[in-house]
Amino acid sequence: MSRTTAPRTPEETFRRLLDLLLAKDMDAIADLWADHGTAEFPFAEGGSPARLAGREAVRAYLAGYPELMDVRSVPAVTVHHTQQPDTIVVEFTAHGRTVRTGAPYRLDYVTVVTTHDGLITRYRDYWNPVAAASAAGVLPELLVALRPEGVR
Repeated sequence: MSRTTAPRTPEETFRRLLDLLLAKDMDAIADLWADHGTAEFPFAEGGSPARLAGREAVRAYLAGYPELMDVRSVPAVTVHHTQQPDTIVVEFTAHGRTVRTGAPYRLDYVTVVTTHDGLITRYRDYWNPVAAASAAGVLPELLVALRPEGVR
């Protein structure tokens, strides 16, 4: 993407991210991150990371995503602008199929995105880990991971 067509606002950056997600271009999504930008998942459970530091950590995290989830549409996107011009809050819904099971899924997200010069410096993704595990066909594994140590 040339600099003249690169996203400049947080909303443009986020909408570009969604386009790339639908195109299954995980490398290009990672390229939307600033070198030292972060991705945070406050509700992460089980083996999922709670925080990724840097573009390359985001790239590694996203590398196998299309083999897990086949996102086919994002039918609902609501962008809330904040008093900080570099930060937006986005509510969105993703529909698709779970690659492992072939089952359809629907996941709802609330994401807080902060950018600088069109690159993501902080991405906080609030998603439901139970719904995500169910969609991915790994709910039993998540439930085991949530049990206190020694209880299996």
